[in-house]
Amino acid sequence: MNGTSVSGRHRIGKSFRFEAAHFLPGLPAGHQCARMHGHSYAVEFVLTADRLVPPGFVTDFGDLAPVKQMIDSTLDHRVLNEVLPVTPTSENLAAWLAGWFAKHVESSLPGRLVSVRVSETQSSWAEFVLEER
Repeated sequence: MNGTSVSGRHRIGKSFRFEAAHFLPGLPAGHQCARMHGHSYAVEFVLTADRLVPPGFVTDFGDLAPVKQMIDSTLDHRVLNEVLPVTPTSENLAAWLAGWFAKHVESSLPGRLVSVRVSETQSSWAEFVLEER
């Protein structure tokens, strides 16, 4: 190898933020997450592609605008228990967002979704990693 070329794969990430409340049913009495509470959520979508498209993108970040629109209209300043079809843990939210993205956005992009990471706090996160496709 001459040092000018390496083997690998490009990945990009785009983060979004929103505020929402939730509670987790089925937890023991007194568990803090059983009570209604809120988070400043951070969500990161990671995409990859087999080859870059001109001018050298996995996907143009601007093409991820539908994600922001959905988050703003569906999740921001909502009670997640009322708007999600799953119990609103970070794990379930990450998987739900991945499914939504695959159904509504991915087919219009040159890149493909690798993972979705959801952070409820700066020190904790859950990630849904899609199977290799």
